[in-house]
Amino acid sequence: MEGLWKGKHWILISPDFLSLAVLSFQVKSEGPKLLPFFKATCVYFILWLPTSHPSWLSALVKCLPILCLWAFILAHGACFLQTHSGARKILAGLVFSTLGDAFLIWQDQGYFTHGLLMFAVTHVLYSSAFGMKPLNLQAGMVAGSISVLSYILLYPYLCGPFTYLVGGYIAVIGFMGWRAMAGIQLTNDLWTWTRMSACLGAGLFMVSDLTIAVDKFCFPVPYSRVLVMATYYAAQMLIALSAVDHQD
Repeated sequence: MEGLWKGKHWILISPDFLSLAVLSFQVKSEGPKLLPFFKATCVYFILWLPTSHPSWLSALVKCLPILCLWAFILAHGACFLQTHSGARKILAGLVFSTLGDAFLIWQDQGYFTHGLLMFAVTHVLYSSAFGMKPLNLQAGMVAGSISVLSYILLYPYLCGPFTYLVGGYIAVIGFMGWRAMAGIQLTNDLWTWTRMSACLGAGLFMVSDLTIAVDKFCFPVPYSRVLVMATYYAAQMLIALSAVDHQD
């Protein structure tokens, strides 16, 4: 128990209460730094530029929220980046995500594969940032099962190089999802709000990418663009938040 002096009396405070208070303060302290991201996301959905006429303006509007997440991580300072390798890797992942977003603007002109490769590199960087400890094989089985079921769903509709490219991409994002989920162990103290953020972000990323794949290769998904972009931006924000690991 911790003691808090108030007037002439000591008030006993449990460690759990102190931990929750510190967590609440830490989460709130990151909120103002994300305001540019939220504004940029609103701009994207308000303008809602048509995808049938790709342009550098539409690429900028689409990439702007991710650029704001660059600024969010960089706002923590050079010293923070020097001492947190995970934050550097997540920042690098956001850079490759921006390139992937730009390529996908012109996917109908043959740049879909380029975007796929950029996002594959992103997931490798995110996996490295999340690390291999704890191993958590149960989380690996969950992520692996989701990946296998996703590929079984898509396989009948794939042909040519996409049979292998999509399979490889699913394996990479599934591995990233495993490493994000592995940090969540609610039965002990080996978790933080940043690890929970990484887990939720990885899950939303998988939903976003699966929606893209189903809509592109299988059948039209109603309101697919809204679903894809909403889950994608939320996923990137949560993963960027996971870079701010106060437990270190």
